[in-house]
Amino acid sequence: MKNIAAILPFTALAAGSALQPRASSVTPITVKGNAFFQGNNRFYIRGVDYQPGGSSDVADPIADTNGCKRDIEYFKQLGLNAIRVYTVDNTADHDECMNALADAGIYLILDVNTPKYSINRADPNPSYNAVYLQSVFATVDKFQGYSNTLAFFSGNEVINDPPSSAAAPYVKAVTRDIRQYIRNRGYRTIPVGYSAADVAENRLEMAEYMNCGSDDERSDFFAFNDYSWCDPSSFTVSGWDQKVKNFTGYGLPIFLSEYGCNINTRKFEEVASLYSTDMTAVYSGGLVYEYSQEPSNYGLVEISGSSVSTRPDFDALQTALSGTQSPSGDGGYNSTGGASGCPSYSEPNWLVKDDSLPAIPDGAKAFMTKGAGTGPGLAGTGSQNAGGASTGTASAGSGQASKTGSSSSSTGSNAAGVLRASEISLAPLVCAGFVVLSSLFGASLL
Repeated sequence: MKNIAAILPFTALAAGSALQPRASSVTPITVKGNAFFQGNNRFYIRGVDYQPGGSSDVADPIADTNGCKRDIEYFKQLGLNAIRVYTVDNTADHDECMNALADAGIYLILDVNTPKYSINRADPNPSYNAVYLQSVFATVDKFQGYSNTLAFFSGNEVINDPPSSAAAPYVKAVTRDIRQYIRNRGYRTIPVGYSAADVAENRLEMAEYMNCGSDDERSDFFAFNDYSWCDPSSFTVSGWDQKVKNFTGYGLPIFLSEYGCNINTRKFEEVASLYSTDMTAVYSGGLVYEYSQEPSNYGLVEISGSSVSTRPDFDALQTALSGTQSPSGDGGYNSTGGASGCPSYSEPNWLVKDDSLPAIPDGAKAFMTKGAGTGPGLAGTGSQNAGGASTGTASAGSGQASKTGSSSSSTGSNAAGVLRASEISLAPLVCAGFVVLSSLFGASLL
């Protein structure tokens, strides 16, 4: 009789051939010119910012399977195609929520930072270190395999006034590093960009800065948080017409990473303009702040334990979105894109003295070829004073990847591109193994 060790490889081979992946239900989003595309169709972000518990209760909503599936039903009622999440645990499992989102046609736009692992705007150099980048890259590792990961934010409102503009080179360096890491690891090309504060003194300079320089230094998109339209208002009264004018010709996709002023009763009248040809040649939609009611009073719903109740703002947004269709065709986008010129130093509003960027910290270079490994999660000790900061200036083109990522979806077996054991039927495996065992046992009797 044959030794069982000799039989197992044949059984594994038969089992492997029985694993038929379920086709992905979402098409990965790509960048063409200054717009997002879903295949050959223009894609407009119609989403909300999603972080139940807010900053006072740092938790990972994508790891909360029950909460995620509960809230998806409300996302669908609103007609959303995207959510933004500010904090995740890069040690947790996210398969069930990501696949449930994909089944609902919903994409994730993810911030890679956490409160403990982020750039310190007041003293950015020490916080830009290998420990920090290891956490960032580990988060990328966790989410790159899902075809409904739309984009990564390298930072959120790091520059929130004129003096903090001095930290802009570090924001840009992190963006460069994430883009290089994605390509070096051979991942699908996932857009990487920055979520800016709407600082009137340097809003345009920040956008130009994130799109200037060599290709390896430029972002894939630019987003900003805009609360300047307060109902009742209009395209012109709010000043949105001037922002469109200022950004006309900009070479990257632009979208609102937060919007929805709550000074007065919110009717979300801005939705009609945001998805009209008044703006779609320049903007690609936006994300309403925010899904759950927190102390800042922007919530669309109230969450109490496992139950959800909608608020008047939910109904107002649902009405606004359902009554506003995106333009047909390509929305008048700029198909050629192109780099901006780097803004000049201008005290006191723009304090970036030249176009040079900090070099990637020495301790982080190995991640590009070996991977980041297991992340620290939300229980990590933090990185801002971990040591091993950047000690030099990057040379031109240093962010070029040694590999080129795929522009298509990662191979997967379900909606978001990840195999789940619960989806595998064991019957084919048992039958395949039985056939092999029977054949070998019969042969041994000859």
